[in-house]
Formats: sequence, structure tokens, C-alpha cells
Amino acid sequence: MAWLIVIGVIVVALVAVAVHDLVQRRHAILRNFPVIGHLRFLLEAVGPELRQYIVTDNDSERPFSRDDRRWVYANSKLENPYFGFGTDNDLDRVDDYVIFKQVTFPFAPATPPPEHPDPARPLESLKVLGGPRRRARAFRPSSIVNVSGMSFGSLSGAAVEALNKGCAIAGALQATGEGGISVHHRQGGDLVWQIGTGYFGCRDEHGRFDLARLVDAAAEAPVRAIEIKLSQGAKPGLGGLLPARKVTPAIAAARGVPVGIDCHSPAGHSAFGDVDGMLEFIETIAAATGLPVGIKSAVGDERFWTDLVDRMAATGTGPDFVTIDGGEGGTGAAPLAFADHVALPFRWGFARVYRTFAERDMTDQVTFIGSGKLGLPERGLTALALGCDMLNVGRTALFSIGCIQAQRCHTDRCPTGVATQNPRLERGLDVGLKSQRCANYLAAMRFELVRLAHAMGVEHPSLVTAESIEILEDGWRARPLAEVVGYHSGWGVPSSTVIAAWRADTEGATGRSGGLR
Repeated sequence: MAWLIVIGVIVVALVAVAVHDLVQRRHAILRNFPVIGHLRFLLEAVGPELRQYIVTDNDSERPFSRDDRRWVYANSKLENPYFGFGTDNDLDRVDDYVIFKQVTFPFAPATPPPEHPDPARPLESLKVLGGPRRRARAFRPSSIVNVSGMSFGSLSGAAVEALNKGCAIAGALQATGEGGISVHHRQGGDLVWQIGTGYFGCRDEHGRFDLARLVDAAAEAPVRAIEIKLSQGAKPGLGGLLPARKVTPAIAAARGVPVGIDCHSPAGHSAFGDVDGMLEFIETIAAATGLPVGIKSAVGDERFWTDLVDRMAATGTGPDFVTIDGGEGGTGAAPLAFADHVALPFRWGFARVYRTFAERDMTDQVTFIGSGKLGLPERGLTALALGCDMLNVGRTALFSIGCIQAQRCHTDRCPTGVATQNPRLERGLDVGLKSQRCANYLAAMRFELVRLAHAMGVEHPSLVTAESIEILEDGWRARPLAEVVGYHSGWGVPSSTVIAAWRADTEGATGRSGGLR
């Protein structure tokens, strides 16, 4: 009889744990996989010790290492993000390793900065989005770190809502992805509406672009800018398909397509077919909406960028911002050859595009936005030093709302409810809790960027130059980043005119002499 009592106690305990897991709201894994989900946390807790005897270490996992994910998780949960006992990177055997060159006398702001990240504390862009072309609704973004375009359809409605509410808390922008503006995007956060080749949300019954529908949709949603997607890092030069089983009534309503029918995104745009046509398309939308209008692209054929800058110089027209996506890919599923071998990685691609603008003295005409594994401080600051004015973060933002890098984004079986349309799995994602964690992560990114900038002797992260970063190479060799990417002195930072305008605006907003608020 004693063993029956023991079994009974175990069964009751397991039932109690299961009930607790189903009703708690802190962990999506436990809500979706009661009882057995605790194994993940147990293995995660003892992982550092086990890895001394098993295969993986803190830096070997891809696309994001355990250290990368731990930094995001800790900051999003307001836990201790520090690492003890020095770096575990082998600096004696590194190649292409970034070192930030601190100064002896760091920058000291007039007002002591906070000791911890604060989502309410802005980190403004030095450039005004849409300012050079005097768009009617030009504005200075209050956050240089924003959420990249990930569509409702690729992400669950709960995930989109968590990101949107997180952006609202942190004063950041959320790009919609090419899947249109859904009800989940209307939770208080400002939007960058991405228009892809399917023209979802602004298409007629034949799938052609409809300007009137775009104007109406942009007017009744919190849209601050419009981004025309030429290509993306996950599958550049390739169209997309949302299978019929994923085209729910909610997704169909956002995209303007029939329910339960395969939803195609063509490889290229039908509204224009060359640079001049694209510029006319941009100016038509900007004139009709008053909004800043930009383009997003991965980098392949460099002739496009040369032609674009030449036509911009000749006509005075052009995009208000340029988002460069790295070929490293993102949440979008893609054929292996496209994911691995099509389009330049961010650092190579962005540097080439920036040089094209800089050689023609055109860098002040656009706001440069970087996208492609930039959601960690060292990567983000390197991108800013290369000339980015703002950063878009995607997968790291998903980590903050519960993603565990299961790499099941394309299967509809995401265990944390982030990248799925399965109601049972989506239920595990608590929007209220995860939105605050998203805001905490965005604040932590901005906080670390500012701390690094101050250590390097400048006031704002966008003022860090490529000359202030050293690239360690194999053996004893090291070169300044500016030399590696072929930048001239002064490239990679806004002009003195842009900086002066930012200081004047900041002084007017704060009643004191310039600087970060």
C-alpha cells in the first residue's frame, strides 16, 4: 500500500504543477507544455556546468549564441546582465574581432545619466526623417533603436501586439512587415508601414497598387513613415508565399486578400520597373500622404545604387530613408541557397552603399537605417560607426518576448507562440508581460549604446566614427575599421550642419544647451 500512496502523491503533485503552469502567465513554454516545460529551465540552469563536458560553449551556437540570448533575456526581465570572470572569447586567436577604443577622459554629460535603462528615456536620431525634402509630416524619431518589419502572418497576433505595445512604452517605431496593418498593430505604437510587392493593404481586387487605398489606410492608422520593400535579407530576389491554411480571416482582412487561398508576394514590383519609375512612385506617395517615404533592400547589384544616387542628384527627388538589410537573413523562411549565399552580409553591403552616397556628398539627403543581426550593443554601435543613423532589430526583439531560437518559424509549430498561427501555442504568449520585456530590451540597447559612446569620448552613439574602432586580425595584426571599409576622414557621421540642427532642437525641447535628454 505504501507504494500506491507514493504514486498517488506524485500524481497529485504533477496535476497541481500542470494546473499552475496552465494558469500562470509569465512563461509561454510552461503554458503550452505544462510540467515537461520545466525541463528547459532546468537544463538552461545547469547548462554552463554541462557544457564543460558536452559540445557547445557560450559562443558557438548560431545564429545567436547563448551569450547573445542571455544578454537579451536578462535585460528584458530586469535581471543582472553582467558577466563575471572576464571574457570567454579567445582573444589570442581571433580574426575580424571588433574592439572599441575608449578614451582616457570619457565624455561627461552636464546632467548625470541614469544608472539603469529607462524605457521612458529617449535616444533621438540626429537626423529628421523627411527633413531634407521638407515632407509635410517629417519628424525626428525619438528612438534610434526600433523594431524591424515582421508581418502579421509570419508572427502571431499576440507577438505583434506585444511588440507594438513594447514600442509604445519605449517610444520606438514598429515596422509592419509587408503583410499590411492589422488590428494587432494598433495597440498604441507608432508604425512604419512596409509596402511590398504584394501591395497588401493598398491593393485593388486584381492585386495592383491602389494609391487611394494607401492614403485612406495611412490616415486612419498611426503611420509615421512608409517603407517600400525592394528585397529582404532572408530571401533577396525571391517572392513569398503564405499558404492557404495560414490565411485566416484576420490575416485576409489586413492584407486585402481572400480567406483560405494561397497568398503570393511576387519577386518584383509591378508599379515600377526602373530607378526613375521608383523615384516617381516615392514622390507620388509622399505628395499624397505628406509622410516620409523610404526604401528597404538587401545589397546585390551595385549598379542600382550608383544609378539611384546619380538620379537623386540630378532630379532632387529620392527616398527619405534607406534601410539596408543584411544577407544574414531573418525570421522569414527561405531556400537554403538563398539564405546562405544571396545578398551581401550587412557590413559589406552597407559600407558599399554608404560609400556610394559619401563619394557624391549625398549622405545628408537620407537617413540610413541598418538591419541584419544588429540587436546587440557591439553590433549596433559598429553599424552606427559605419554611417547608420538608426537601427532596426528583429530576432533579438523576438527573444525579448519569449523566442528561444527553436528555429521552427516556418513550420507553424513555434513552441513559444511567437511565430505561429496555432491558437493553442499562441495562447502561451502573455501580451502584457512580454510587451514590457520588449520595452526593457529596447531601453537596454539604447542605454548600452550611450555608455559605449561616452567611453569613446562622444555624446551620442551616432558620433562614433569608424576610426575609433579597431579590427583585430589573425596573429598580431589590427587595422582601424575606416581602413578596412575604405572610408575617408569624416565619413560615417552626420555633417556639422545636421549636428547643429539637432543641438538646436534639443535645446529648444529641454531649455538647456543641447545634448542627450
